[in-house]
Amino acid sequence: MTVTSLDTVFPADAVEFCPHPEALDIVVCGSYKLDDEPNVSSTSPAPQHRRGQCLVLQVDRADATAPYGVRQIHSIDLPAVLDMKWCHRSPSVSAILGIADSEGKVTLHEWQTEEKILKHVGDIQCASADTLCLSLGWSNRRTGGTRLGSLIASLSNGSLCLLSPSEASGLAVTGSWHAHDHEPWIAAWNDWDTNIIYSGGDDLKLKAWDIRQDQKQPIFTNKRFDAGVTSIQSNPHVEHLIAVGSYDNTVRLFDVRKPLLALAEVAVGGGAWRVKWHPSESRKEDLLVACMHDGVKVVHFGLGGEVIPGEVAKRFEAHESMAYGADWSYGGSLERETVIGSCSFYDHVFHLWSG
Repeated sequence: MTVTSLDTVFPADAVEFCPHPEALDIVVCGSYKLDDEPNVSSTSPAPQHRRGQCLVLQVDRADATAPYGVRQIHSIDLPAVLDMKWCHRSPSVSAILGIADSEGKVTLHEWQTEEKILKHVGDIQCASADTLCLSLGWSNRRTGGTRLGSLIASLSNGSLCLLSPSEASGLAVTGSWHAHDHEPWIAAWNDWDTNIIYSGGDDLKLKAWDIRQDQKQPIFTNKRFDAGVTSIQSNPHVEHLIAVGSYDNTVRLFDVRKPLLALAEVAVGGGAWRVKWHPSESRKEDLLVACMHDGVKVVHFGLGGEVIPGEVAKRFEAHESMAYGADWSYGGSLERETVIGSCSFYDHVFHLWSG
């Protein structure tokens, strides 16, 4: 597949393809720009200002033999975007995108199929405006449905924030607790048991929480990491299996029933900022990894035996800066490969390729 590129203008850090049947050609790319501090004398310097955008991109091709192309069709100005996730919903209702921003907020945006724009439908303040909302995840990624799922967000003050469906405002904060002593870079659900949440932080710990219980103590704490835990995702096709990425350049697989010992470890280089299991059951063994300093990789695991080896099956090295965002398309394949979008930071670029 020919690589297609697009200048995101602001530094880019998040990519999410829409899973809704009416918008399989839509992918969003988030960005984060730290403005220069004003050149003024002051005993109390002004707080840093972070700006961002959500770019709405459309993937298309002229005919079945032509390469895929990508073009920007809409954009939203926001505080800096740190994470974005689509809520998986039934075809009878609209797609909803949640965005985590640098002012402690989660905003909700509804996809307008006819106009091909995102319409702002709500925002939830999870913390004070000087707190970054670092990551978020929907509870219904595996099951869908007509209602919104619950959201879990991680915050730069060390807390996790639980947002539950509310008739009045779409979502409302229903719980918040201190989870990590340093930034919790990631929070994610157990997609097979949505009473359970996993979190990982710069304190080199992976933790699990049961939302039915008092969150003063995690269910477990895994301290066997050499650097911060940055990414977690349940395999949507294999129960009990989670992939965990870390700044220590390694992706680990865990059976959550025995969460202190990794089933497999794969060196991916560069730091594993995002891990994404392939959405199709036919490729349930493939994991997409945004490797920060070392591009984007597809890692293949053998899930048939007791031991789960892993190997890098494909490398994408066109990114010349920190590769923070990557995702698989839900909308078909090309030559048995799936369309992939990925982005990088300082060179502010979005690439479309396949793997």
